Amino acid sequence: MKNINGLVAVAVFILLVSCDAKVTVETDSEPVATESEVVFDKALAEQLGADQYGMRMYVMAFLKEGPNRDGDSTARANLQRQHLDNISRMAEEGKLSVAGPFAADGNPVRGIYIFNVKTIEEARALTETDPAIQAGSLVMELRQWYGSAALQLLLKEHERIAEKNI
Repeated sequence: MKNINGLVAVAVFILLVSCDAKVTVETDSEPVATESEVVFDKALAEQLGADQYGMRMYVMAFLKEGPNRDGDSTARANLQRQHLDNISRMAEEGKLSVAGPFAADGNPVRGIYIFNVKTIEEARALTETDPAIQAGSLVMELRQWYGSAALQLLLKEHERIAEKNI
């Protein structure tokens, strides 16, 4: 997956999809509330590993500043490129559903990953492939997270709306 820019923002889509689909339509008269009909897709739920609530376990990683953040600007830029390439590889393999940085606000938590795996051990093995982790520029805190199984569908939709690749 070559498009990773803005994947954190894509998670908003999941929140909207997870909510009851109730739309208010404004007309010249009184607003009219209509409900869209949702049809349960058992095959899709099974394919995504969804439980009865349409949810499943993932592992969320909080990427934090590591102890080794030194180096010249060329070395830092090269490490960042390798970090982004690794993110793309994991996404293409279906192991990463969401990735993205937080705003540059001085907080040591730099970004997140949501791994499409069920265990911390699986996520740790993936984490160890990140050149920024290997170099000590970043460290990760891994936590199991229960979220919508539909999160796995976001990357394909994201590709449709991203005009540029990172």
